[in-house]
Amino acid sequence: MPLLAADRDEGQPLNVLFIAVDDLRTELGCYGVEYAQTPRLDRLAKQGVLFTNHFVQVPTCGASRYALLTGRSPAHSGVTRSNHTLDSLNQKRTEGAQSMPEFFRRSGYHTICIGKISHTPDGRIYAYNGSGDGRHELPNAWDELATPYGPWKRGWGAFFAYANGRHREDGKGHRDLMEFVAEEDEDLPDGLMARRACEKLREMKAAGKPFFLGLGFYKPHLPFVATRGDWEAMKQVDVPAPTHPHKIDSPYWHPSGEFYKYRFPFPKKNPLAGEDQIRARRAYLACTRYVDRQIGRVLDTLDETGLSESTVVVVWGDHGWHLGESALWGKHTPFERAVHSTMMIRAPGCQHGLKTDALVETIDLYPTLVDMCGLREVKTEHPLDGRSLRPIITGKEDKVRDTATSYWRRAVSLRTPTHRLIVTPTKKGDGLKHVELYDIRQTPDPVNDLSDQEPELVEELTAQLP
Repeated sequence: MPLLAADRDEGQPLNVLFIAVDDLRTELGCYGVEYAQTPRLDRLAKQGVLFTNHFVQVPTCGASRYALLTGRSPAHSGVTRSNHTLDSLNQKRTEGAQSMPEFFRRSGYHTICIGKISHTPDGRIYAYNGSGDGRHELPNAWDELATPYGPWKRGWGAFFAYANGRHREDGKGHRDLMEFVAEEDEDLPDGLMARRACEKLREMKAAGKPFFLGLGFYKPHLPFVATRGDWEAMKQVDVPAPTHPHKIDSPYWHPSGEFYKYRFPFPKKNPLAGEDQIRARRAYLACTRYVDRQIGRVLDTLDETGLSESTVVVVWGDHGWHLGESALWGKHTPFERAVHSTMMIRAPGCQHGLKTDALVETIDLYPTLVDMCGLREVKTEHPLDGRSLRPIITGKEDKVRDTATSYWRRAVSLRTPTHRLIVTPTKKGDGLKHVELYDIRQTPDPVNDLSDQEPELVEELTAQLP
């Protein structure tokens, strides 16, 4: 079995294919969800390590990716909600690398961005309406910003795309929650990005230089758009209704505004009627089926070029998503469904088919990739707060941390192997304004708050908060 880069000759650096998928919760076959149709991701999980207890730092796109790319915990950065925090990075070259791809670029890697790796869908800073100066969202990080736009012409247009060049932000009132009319994969942006990624992999094979390819797929993010075939396939599947679909009495519940601003093909109610809930869940799963196929195309090219033996592959979901549980549709909560997301790693020297329940955080990815690729000469602008997962990946350890911490606005959410504690400190920071405690062994949904019944456990876990 091939060795990891730190154990290999210096002339044989590992490449990195980092695949980010927007709003990808663990609704995949490899996570035991039998009604999901995700054979390519399931195959990748069997070839590497599947993390069943991966938790993001913040359940919103920009702040989650800020933590990923900078390696900084919100406990130090203070970033607990905003989608635009990456805008604040220094545009000038700093003494240390400000982001993970910049670290790899300074280490001699050719770095390529396709799709949504930072918050914007192409790595350039533009508003939804196209205004802005287009500067790099990650300064000094990418050799190439290679996102294809197709008929959508710009990044946010491709991100909120419908078929035939239409999109949510084109001023023509396109707001359908779901659309499944495209016939071919490349009739939609994610298909175009998969093709571009395959092209770049072949180029990198010919160039013979180590590369860091960041590939960020948009689906299953809203609106739910995939091909006609994906919808037809999921129509044949028995998709269950959400567990615990009723609104909960918690200050962390929200009315799912992002979801409900779309135009529905059925009566818009909160909560949705039973059959309508299933239809919306089916639409999400159709999008997951579509993006699974795009990931498979890229992985097949990695195999065909012979790059698999020298490339670390990461698939990462930027956060979870409520699919009707607790009458929630979306992220933006400190609950289990929103902060729990997909993560798998395949690398030379890793264990094959390991399904680990070790608690891990998104900020662990940056030091993991640096460690696995044997990179030690480059400085970072700020200390990395995560822990390398290499001991788990190689089978030397079964865990690297005892708890996982997430943040949403002023709430702090602590996950142990058995429980989730959620607290909101007072504004003065001299106590707790609100506390909730859940036994995750019973259900991932916030059904039975145990905070009043188990005050000693609350006190014990509160003492472990940053």
